[in-house]
Amino acid sequence: MGEFFKAELKDRFLKYALGRRDYFEAQVLYDEFLRPNYSLNFAKKLIKEIQEYDASLLDIMSGNGAAIFMLASTPTTAKFLGEGGFKDMHIKEEEKWDVFLDQLETNRGLSKEEKKLLTKHAPKPKKEKLLLFVLISAIVVSFVFTLLSILNSILLEPEYVPLDEFERKLEQIHSQHRQDNQKLILELEQTQLTLDSLKNKLD
Repeated sequence: MGEFFKAELKDRFLKYALGRRDYFEAQVLYDEFLRPNYSLNFAKKLIKEIQEYDASLLDIMSGNGAAIFMLASTPTTAKFLGEGGFKDMHIKEEEKWDVFLDQLETNRGLSKEEKKLLTKHAPKPKKEKLLLFVLISAIVVSFVFTLLSILNSILLEPEYVPLDEFERKLEQIHSQHRQDNQKLILELEQTQLTLDSLKNKLD
């Protein structure tokens, strides 16, 4: 289980405790949030981690042969959740690591051993980030293939014209050329007549 999910579960435990006015068993949190995929011991482990971080977040009583048996919220619970809870702390910690690693890589190149050491101690990337990255990659790849297909059809593939269409266009060009020639001949003849007329008048 990722650290982000664990942080979210701890916040859910605290919110549940805050919503109740009485003490309740740790079993209730297990039944509410973890059954059947995880064990009751895992629920108690998360409660213990909350207690180790700040003992004032939950009022915990032992009993029935268990160190963690009954629990309830405290005045500190609401304040802690109002400040963002464990999830917000985890996100801020990740952001600090990202900034720290960026600064180190900007200042100087890290050796392989340093990178391994930092990666080992850095929080694991969230599952959500990985899924988002995969989704964005798939969209980009799809877009690139579509773009290449469009460019290929426009630029690379020649535009074929049927033979009868080609012959028709060629005939239109010849016809237009003949008409232009006839017009030119008529204009030349008209010009010649005009010149002859002027010459006769001058004579």
